[in-house]
Amino acid sequence: MNARSRRGLPDLLGESRRPLRVREHPNAAWFAVGAVCIGAFMGQLDASIVTLAFPALQGEFASSLAAVQWVSLGYLLTLVALLAGAGRVADTAGRKLVYLYGFVVFTAASAACGLAPSLAALAGFRVVQAVGAAMLQANSVALVVSSLPRTRARAGLGLQAAAQALGLALGPALGGLLVGTLGWRWVFWINVPVGLAAIAAGHYLLPRTRRRRRARRFDLVGLALLAGTTTGLLLAASMISGLALPPWSLPTLLTVAAASGAAFWLWERKTPSALIDVGLLHRRAVASGLAGASGGYLVLFGPLVLVPQVLVAGGMGELGAGLILTALPAGFALAALGAEQVLPARWSNRLRCATGAVLAAVGAGLLVLSPGQVGLLVVCLLVMGAGLGTFIPANNSVVMVAVPEQVSGTAGGMVNMARGIGTAFGIAAVTLALHLAGASYLVGARAALVVLAVVAVLAALTSFGAPPGHDHHHTAPDL
Repeated sequence: MNARSRRGLPDLLGESRRPLRVREHPNAAWFAVGAVCIGAFMGQLDASIVTLAFPALQGEFASSLAAVQWVSLGYLLTLVALLAGAGRVADTAGRKLVYLYGFVVFTAASAACGLAPSLAALAGFRVVQAVGAAMLQANSVALVVSSLPRTRARAGLGLQAAAQALGLALGPALGGLLVGTLGWRWVFWINVPVGLAAIAAGHYLLPRTRRRRRARRFDLVGLALLAGTTTGLLLAASMISGLALPPWSLPTLLTVAAASGAAFWLWERKTPSALIDVGLLHRRAVASGLAGASGGYLVLFGPLVLVPQVLVAGGMGELGAGLILTALPAGFALAALGAEQVLPARWSNRLRCATGAVLAAVGAGLLVLSPGQVGLLVVCLLVMGAGLGTFIPANNSVVMVAVPEQVSGTAGGMVNMARGIGTAFGIAAVTLALHLAGASYLVGARAALVVLAVVAVLAALTSFGAPPGHDHHHTAPDL
């Protein structure tokens, strides 16, 4: 306890202990997981709800779609660039502390987004919002894994994934309802009450950080090089799929990404205060798990763009397309919650990963036959969702149980960075396929689905990169 706490003042730079009756409750660990699930729900709700406001933003600010896209693109670029750094800070300062301040930043920025007087101001507030989101997402996986005994870590990650799926499922319908009734500003203001509830829940329910990494000088050079790499890659992917930038931008962006990536790798190998512990990538379970995370979220987010485009082009209304699309996150949530009860307990994370990825590949493969047939579409989306809901929690568990607890924030940030890159490339791959197909949406849809099926197969193969027996994780007594 420091001097401020002894004088009865709040310690704004320390992690508070949970109340005694919470710490001693038999379900204390699950209370902590529940607090994290609020953030998981809100993050994916925000990701899927904002695009519904694009037409309204175009009308409000008399702007083109290319300009309005920066409301999402600026957020995504900032988020992916900062995830690893936020995890690194949390391993030193405390994961609960960084997580709660992330909610404060995200909630305040959400309120500011709702008050934005111009499109430029809105894009700027979204960048600030992404800073808070990075602080949240970098720590969510680590908080779940460190709160539970090793035998329940995968179940906790499944619950978190189900909360994410629920946010994805509700986003389109809720976004359409809010924009159509209360206006686009409520797409951002809806985060405020949820954020305030999450801050209170996290303060009372999340445990303090048990093991921390020794504090070192923060790696600003590494952060800048990583930001250059991810920004170059994501902007190049967006440009290939139709983002309006000058023609010379594509080779420039790819060159910047390649040069920054090479410099980042060399710098991280020699600096004593590395942003990312390169040694973690030498562990097969970590390297293959990060590749699997990118592939899994590429397959998950691709259909979220593809399905509405194909159905609306075929004459279906937006509401009907949105309802059909919910089959994907519904299957995801059911599998994420039910895999522990349905699959044999003796199945390893590797086997669960392979099974889930193969299911997702089968669902995408079957859709290639007839992507516009509604009945087949619903069944295949459920199968794909169920496969991904089995694959992603087990894959995340493979990564997190393979690293020491004192660097779990860094590892969690790397997992979520891989997820963000996969998300961006999933959207880009589908957009590119449709863009190249022109008016022939079914041809473009089939091409996109072939890509998704191939990536799902590759994700299944990454599950064999983790050595057998990598399902162990040790936790300290609850604090």
